[in-house]
Amino acid sequence: MFIQVVQGRCTRRDELRTAMQETMQEMAPGEGFLGGTYGFTDDNELVAVTRFSDREAAMASSARPEAEAASQRMMTLMDGPVRFHNCDDVTIFLDGGSDRAGFVQIIQGRIDDPRRLKAMLADASLLHQLRPEMIGGTLAVEEDGTFTQTVAFTDEDAARRDEKVTPPPDVQDELTSALRGATYYDLHEPWFM
Repeated sequence: MFIQVVQGRCTRRDELRTAMQETMQEMAPGEGFLGGTYGFTDDNELVAVTRFSDREAAMASSARPEAEAASQRMMTLMDGPVRFHNCDDVTIFLDGGSDRAGFVQIIQGRIDDPRRLKAMLADASLLHQLRPEMIGGTLAVEEDGTFTQTVAFTDEDAARRDEKVTPPPDVQDELTSALRGATYYDLHEPWFM
């Protein structure tokens, strides 16, 4: 799997969302398109996480003339520069990205040893025990250790309640190490394609 993350400030939220939805209706998803999770933070940061079967499918999709036109249209609605993250190293946990999510949290940071975090995410019984409101998610890691984790929750109230539960000390140490210095982006009204 391959994940592309697009981020940038956008105060024209409704226009951008409409443009993105119209684009998806007008052009059939390219081969290898698996889906996407999109939303805005409270401070108007667009975070778009799109999943493809592999890098080649993502690049072929981006190279289509209609995709290039849609991208240009999107850029005119952004308030400034847009950041891209391209990740070949993707881990899916629990049910992965879910269109059933009522709340999505995007976590970005840098990690020295992704294997430790991946091992924790692979333990479905532990995740269900610690966070029963978590539906699933993805972990995308770039070559330099920069990561973007997308976590889908049933709803925000349950996520906020259960994030206060203290995990066992060994799990807490691992999370503290993995998420040190991370930035959290809360998507209160996510949408999916």
